[in-house]
Amino acid sequence: MYYSSTRDSSIRLTASEAVLKGLSDDGGLFVPSEFPTLPVSLEELADMDYKETAFAVMKGYLDDYTEDELKDCIDKAYDSKFDTEEIVPMAEADKAYYLELFHGPTIAFKDMALSILPHLLTTAVKKNRSDKEVVILTATSGDTGKAALAGFADVPGTRIIVFYPKDGVSNVQKLQMVTQNGNNTFVVGVDGNFDDCQSEVKAIFGDADLRKKMADAGFAFSSANSMNIGRLVPQIAYYVFAYGRLVKNGRIRPGDEINVCVPTGNFGNILAAFFAKRSGLPIKTFICASNDNKVLFDFFKTGVYDKNRQFILTDSPSMDILISSNLERLIYMSAGCDAQKNKKLMESLAKEGKYEITADMKEFMDSFVGEYADWAESSGKIRSLYENTGYIIDTHTAVAAAAYDKYVHDTGDKTVTVIASTASPFKFARSVLKAIDKKYEDGEDFELINILSEKANVDIPPAIEEIRDAKVIHDTVCKREGMRDYVLNNMGLR
Repeated sequence: MYYSSTRDSSIRLTASEAVLKGLSDDGGLFVPSEFPTLPVSLEELADMDYKETAFAVMKGYLDDYTEDELKDCIDKAYDSKFDTEEIVPMAEADKAYYLELFHGPTIAFKDMALSILPHLLTTAVKKNRSDKEVVILTATSGDTGKAALAGFADVPGTRIIVFYPKDGVSNVQKLQMVTQNGNNTFVVGVDGNFDDCQSEVKAIFGDADLRKKMADAGFAFSSANSMNIGRLVPQIAYYVFAYGRLVKNGRIRPGDEINVCVPTGNFGNILAAFFAKRSGLPIKTFICASNDNKVLFDFFKTGVYDKNRQFILTDSPSMDILISSNLERLIYMSAGCDAQKNKKLMESLAKEGKYEITADMKEFMDSFVGEYADWAESSGKIRSLYENTGYIIDTHTAVAAAAYDKYVHDTGDKTVTVIASTASPFKFARSVLKAIDKKYEDGEDFELINILSEKANVDIPPAIEEIRDAKVIHDTVCKREGMRDYVLNNMGLR
């Protein structure tokens, strides 16, 4: 197994080298040379716990990690920091199965991968005998930032710099980041949107002169975004685990196909499900759910990816993205792993803001269906689900749930479907409550959180309680043009 760049097939790295590097020097993303088949049967999945499932999935993709190394990383990641022994419970509501990916320390799905990435990374440093301090450079639309900060806080040999759109995240998301402790953690609000943050981070990664300057000073960049294969591979595991639970609970038989519906921004979460299928999981349809920033919905309908449109701030801010970086991996595969063909399309996106795929590439993606839901539809789903079942979902999961309803209405497809529930409703209490009843539109954040706890009959998560009176540690703000200077100053290179 080796990993090559989506823009240069001659690049060949081991799994640990790809995890350590994060992003290829040419701006491409690392993809595996093959898709390992699941080493256990679908029947066996039903009797496996989360750690066992994660090991079975990851050992094929991360094959230069020893069995002991990988098991150690998994044991350290999926422990008491999760508030349920099952790690990923699944709730059945309104004829769908909600895979609750938010039971980790920062109550968002990013914990599923960012709890293990620091351990994979530090193991990779030792395996590759690197003497560099690893600088984790990350852009976030809201959830990755806190999960990465929590994962890497005070990890020896690393420092982490997180850039977030200062007016593009919820207040709880912002508080989670700016109150983060850790001598190696740095958080910067950017006067712009997520795409501005992400594009500039990728530009900094691609600066060859800067990389040399850093190397000479004893530093090396890596990423905690889903652009890092060490983020993507752990996400495959929870789809495999979900299938096993459906078998165990008698909802499907081994070998039955399922659908997955994923609220999608940067495309990493749904791509992990696609990787699961390539490894043998029977998935029929990938329902890619978008909010009002429906660039992916339009892409799957037309074959044209066009980011030249208004950027809309919504109540599902982690999906407010117009450049879905992980889509590049699917584009590369759909082009027959032709790196030059993919590179030309990415250059067109950078220069003209759009590209168009061929009919053959579109056919490769025929298991993907684009759907979207606006605020009226997703808030209506929050309200109806609560009124009919008592189950409360967050605003991102609501986009997926509403999109799923539209998909079923349009197709009549009643295949058992897993909806990725990506965040706790407590992270977006104001929006969730105003969807249930408009009288909750006003009010102080933590007062609304208390009300939500009563309505949901669920205890307030520790991740929320710990920021009620936490001190703001990070108050730096800059423009997009100032991000590079901040990085250089942080490392003492100016």
